[in-house]
Amino acid sequence: MATVRDARRVQLPSRSLSSGAGAPGSPSPSGAPGRRARRAAVAGCAAGALLLAGCSSDGDGGLGVESPSASSKEDGPGGSAKPSEGASPSERPAPPAKGSVKVTTTLTTKLSSPWGLAPLPGGDLLVSQRDSGEIIRVDGKSGKKTKLGTVPGVAPEGEGGLLGIAVQPGQTSLIYAYFTTESDNRVVRMAYDREQRPGNQLAAPDTIFKGIPRGTVHNGGRIAFGPDKMLYVGTGEAGEEDLSQDKDSLGGKILRMTPEGEPPGQGNPERDSTVYSWGHRNVQGFDWDREKRLWASEFGQDTWDELNLVEPGKNYGWPEAEGKADEPGFVDPVEEWKPEQASPSGLAVARGSVWMAGLRGERLWRIPLRGEKPSAKPRAFLKGKYGRLRTVVSAGGDSLWLVTSETDSRGTPGEKDDRILKLRVR
Repeated sequence: MATVRDARRVQLPSRSLSSGAGAPGSPSPSGAPGRRARRAAVAGCAAGALLLAGCSSDGDGGLGVESPSASSKEDGPGGSAKPSEGASPSERPAPPAKGSVKVTTTLTTKLSSPWGLAPLPGGDLLVSQRDSGEIIRVDGKSGKKTKLGTVPGVAPEGEGGLLGIAVQPGQTSLIYAYFTTESDNRVVRMAYDREQRPGNQLAAPDTIFKGIPRGTVHNGGRIAFGPDKMLYVGTGEAGEEDLSQDKDSLGGKILRMTPEGEPPGQGNPERDSTVYSWGHRNVQGFDWDREKRLWASEFGQDTWDELNLVEPGKNYGWPEAEGKADEPGFVDPVEEWKPEQASPSGLAVARGSVWMAGLRGERLWRIPLRGEKPSAKPRAFLKGKYGRLRTVVSAGGDSLWLVTSETDSRGTPGEKDDRILKLRVR
């Protein structure tokens, strides 16, 4: 059910991390067991003789190695083996979630590498385009696109570029953005003046937080304001897996900060640190339920992608554990999937369920909730119909906005890609 890297345990340093932190923590020596395992896997994949199943991308930059013994069920959670005929009722898996998903509107088409989505009061949407560094306003009724401007300093490479965007509730004249520069990932905010001509509606960015490790892979990038009015930031470990267990690094974390980019003082494990949780590999989706609990999706590597219930000060295991490891000191995911069925990016909570967008899996997962646990097995919708799915955001009531990701260099875009779809879910 899980991958546990080795018996070693990283001792987390007690030093705090401020919003002005610069360079990330130092990577482990090249002889570290985890790094040796990664090199061995890559070498085996290149040789092509030792792995029966071969190697494939996880859809967002990791190495996906499917075990020959791994079983999968087309519409069920990844890796769920079919129970035997004689299995007792207690041993049989719970039935899959019911419900329905209907695409009611294709709001707009022909977006280029869309990534982040921020709804505005009145129904319009802001969307970020990763590779061009542009922010586009999309009319929520007609789908008409208006370019606000291009964010200066964006350095797209691999999975990096202009990623998540957010608008502070009650303050729509400021747009927050997370993007990759030549030296780091950072969070900025920009004044937005709709009265200016299209293409010139964004003021120069004000950097509120910097020093997040950058890489060609695993840049994280999702940002959102929580119910506590704090800004939450999901980061990746930039391909340096040991950063996730290093509390002196901003990589592989969920960060919580004020709208000005400062430690909030209360609610984080350490008063002078923005680090909220750690042991993450690459967080690209999160949202809150009615009880203000934080749910986050996470890319695994070879074996398990994860849905986590995130709490402050908890360690989510990477790179020591992947999936449900049942190891002391680590929090197990609530659900897990094989990478070929998920590779999850965006996440939204609506109608009592978590909705999780899959890139490599090319499907939208529904995970119905009862308190802190799923009430039924996850169910997949839209499988393969619209290709890679990047971002999902609540549109209020029984509706969701869904952003496809076929033009991100890993898809096979059609004439109308990429798209923003409106869904009705039940």
